[in-house]
Amino acid sequence: MGRAESTEPTAATEFWQQPAPSSRRRLARLASFARRTVLVCVGLVLVALVAFGGLLLVTPSVGNARQVASAFDRKHDVAYPGPPVPYRFATALIATEDHRFSEEPGIDPVAVLRVIYGAVTGKGDQGGATLYQQLAKMLYTPGQSGVTVEAEQVALAVKLKFSYSGSEVLRLYSDVAYFGQGFYGLASASCGYFGVQPAALSWPEAALLAGLVQAPSADDPLVYPANGRIREQHVIGRLVAVGALSRSDAAAALSVPLRTLLEHAGGCRA
Repeated sequence: MGRAESTEPTAATEFWQQPAPSSRRRLARLASFARRTVLVCVGLVLVALVAFGGLLLVTPSVGNARQVASAFDRKHDVAYPGPPVPYRFATALIATEDHRFSEEPGIDPVAVLRVIYGAVTGKGDQGGATLYQQLAKMLYTPGQSGVTVEAEQVALAVKLKFSYSGSEVLRLYSDVAYFGQGFYGLASASCGYFGVQPAALSWPEAALLAGLVQAPSADDPLVYPANGRIREQHVIGRLVAVGALSRSDAAAALSVPLRTLLEHAGGCRA
């Protein structure tokens, strides 16, 4: 019988299986770079957490949000509190402004990064403020802007999230939001544009109002009907996207002419 072939690696085989010295150096450099990158990322996260903790300490409490909202409405001759927020308006507002409203911690981390990027690059506000941040702005920093103010709004938004229920936040928001035409608060806007109380809002009416909070003057349906209609279409589209409306219901809502929606503008009848 012939000799069985050895399966043991020879010295030559082991030599050729070793990475070349240049490859070993390259791997070492990559490993070192990866370690440094991880350490830098961990350091940045720790710095961000410390900075955010400091923001929470130096920003005011939001325990007085109801009192602030009440004072705001008295200033604008609006009854406080307003009526409960109806389902259709709440759904349209959340779908358009903050579809992760129920799950987020008061802020959208991705949107916060966009804001930081916009500030660093000089590209301005990249959008994405949650309803909590918008409410913080309306109650505590109205008319103010800048990176410091936006950072304060982030901290206040988190405090609002963990101080009030979602329904309470929506009601506070609806009580102080500006809808154009001098209408502060949902009840004032609902009566002013459509002549109905908020509970009676149809889907197209609710969509129109939800679409106004971002740019109430530019999208005013009485002054700029084309803009108002485009904004209404956007909100209806968002309602379809989040599954709140079927396509057939959306088509029915959009089939109502704008002039029909606004034919009773001017106030609620007693």
